[in-house]
Amino acid sequence: MENLPVIAQKAPYKLDLTAGKYHWCTCGLSQKQPFCDASHKGSGMKSLAFELTEDQTVYLCGCKNTKNPPYCDGTHGQL
Repeated sequence: MENLPVIAQKAPYKLDLTAGKYHWCTCGLSQKQPFCDASHKGSGMKSLAFELTEDQTVYLCGCKNTKNPPYCDGTHGQL
């Protein structure tokens, strides 16, 4: 699997999430974007675990090139 990560979308995923643990897709192959579904198996990549301590609206990176994973930092605008 070369050329990973794949750009899932050139925009963030705006989500209202409840407090808890999540696994953000880093490879861009997941069918459950922006969350991991283990599509990365065999690629040498892995998901990024993160936890929210309170309910909140988040903007998760869709292009997989953010410098602040899993959150969008606007990098998609330069792709």
